[in-house]
Amino acid sequence: MAKLPPAALPNKDIKDIMYDGWFNFPVRVYPHHTDYAGVVWHGTYVSWMEAARIECLRSAGVDFDQLVASGMDLPVMNLSIRYHHAIKMGEDAIVRSRITMPNKLRINFEHEVITKTQLCVTATVTIVAVDMQKQKILRSLPPMLEGAIAKLLSAGKEEP
Repeated sequence: MAKLPPAALPNKDIKDIMYDGWFNFPVRVYPHHTDYAGVVWHGTYVSWMEAARIECLRSAGVDFDQLVASGMDLPVMNLSIRYHHAIKMGEDAIVRSRITMPNKLRINFEHEVITKTQLCVTATVTIVAVDMQKQKILRSLPPMLEGAIAKLLSAGKEEP
């Protein structure tokens, strides 16, 4: 990988931050992201992926704070992660996210964490919409989420 894809920046059009079907979220490794060996601690990747999902949905018109204020949450139902190469303190990376195989109950995300030279992490994450008051999974995704998913899927099909 010779060149990092365009990264998500505030107030950019979704078409400008989707690259080859992926939403791109830039990160830089700071000391608090690392373990005693100076490499990214494994749990940091999970935090980065959550931030990338929240920003991905925000880019499609769903603000997470408004979602929570409406009484809904999007907890992780399943997480599978594979670590390929370590990232070290001071390095820049991109967390790439895309929605795959959405259905009425679940939103499936694929994630990749890449540097300029290599693929470092791959993961799949499944989230569900939950009514926080009833503490129950919603039987179908709310229209605002369905609309955001449709927008992300259609933006991902366009050429960069």
